[in-house]
Amino acid sequence: MTTIALTFDLRDDYLARGFSEQQTAEFDRADTIDAIERGLALLGYRTVRVGNAYDLIAALAAGARWDLVFNICEGLYGFGRESLVPALLDHYRIPYVFSDPLVLAMTLHKGVAKRVVRDQGVPTPDFAVVERMAQLDRLALPAFPLFVKPVAEGTGKGVASSCLVTDKAALTERVAALLAEHEQPVLVETYLPGREVTVGITGTGSRARVAGVMDIVLKKGADPACYTYRNKEECEELVEYRAVTGTPSEEPARVALAAYRALGVRDAGRVDLRQDAQGRYQFMEINPLPGMHPEHSDLPILCSLCGIGFLDLLTRIMDSASERIPCMNRPDRKAA
Repeated sequence: MTTIALTFDLRDDYLARGFSEQQTAEFDRADTIDAIERGLALLGYRTVRVGNAYDLIAALAAGARWDLVFNICEGLYGFGRESLVPALLDHYRIPYVFSDPLVLAMTLHKGVAKRVVRDQGVPTPDFAVVERMAQLDRLALPAFPLFVKPVAEGTGKGVASSCLVTDKAALTERVAALLAEHEQPVLVETYLPGREVTVGITGTGSRARVAGVMDIVLKKGADPACYTYRNKEECEELVEYRAVTGTPSEEPARVALAAYRALGVRDAGRVDLRQDAQGRYQFMEINPLPGMHPEHSDLPILCSLCGIGFLDLLTRIMDSASERIPCMNRPDRKAA
């Protein structure tokens, strides 16, 4: 039987160490790990819980090895934080689910990801990466409004309604605040005023397929203008999710799939798009380590709306991994 190690950052562990709610926003709840482990067991795999990067390093040093790692570690510091666990596994030649270190570092830095997709002909709004306040005087972007956010955060960290700026004074104030609070460059881009959708994709390369397109509708009382940190944290009360099907789904599916393939994402991921003033969908960012909570995370929610259950989603991810990893054996699904 194939043995799969689970690597993850548990939010409660870091809260207990003194990290804040926002610092741990990307980390997983215990019931997420429970759901993944239960699903993999139903698919016929044996699982071993390893934990975060510290736990993985200790286990590897002690000689532990597994057939495969189901990795959802987000990491703590720097542009390479999501790449740490895959890089360690590459060093020990242990295969794993989801993307490699290069892809994870490239996609975490939103400016780099946008440069790559733009080079491949995928539409994305004009942008600049600001590392120092002095750069604002040389900012060569079209007219306001603009949108600003940390260049390498997820789960909406650092994103609030105040990130939509309509003049130079507001831009200066928000960029200064984000540089100080997050200690990383700030992405400044043309604001797209239209519909926001997220597109779920499973598979790798030419075998990648769109699982579905989901409209993100902000309810009364939600932060306006964008999918903010607060809106994501309180999504059950503030956000309505709707499946986009038929002809309206064709353009976002095409743009998202082009971005996914251009960036080399593997097994599964989620692509965020918005419409410009002319109604054309443009690439905003991509998540190659999508949240996997069955009821709370966008990818499983999206799949559920499109008739793909959580176990089906796990099956697609594991099938993709087995197709690209020659030594990986698929379990007998009937036996499971």
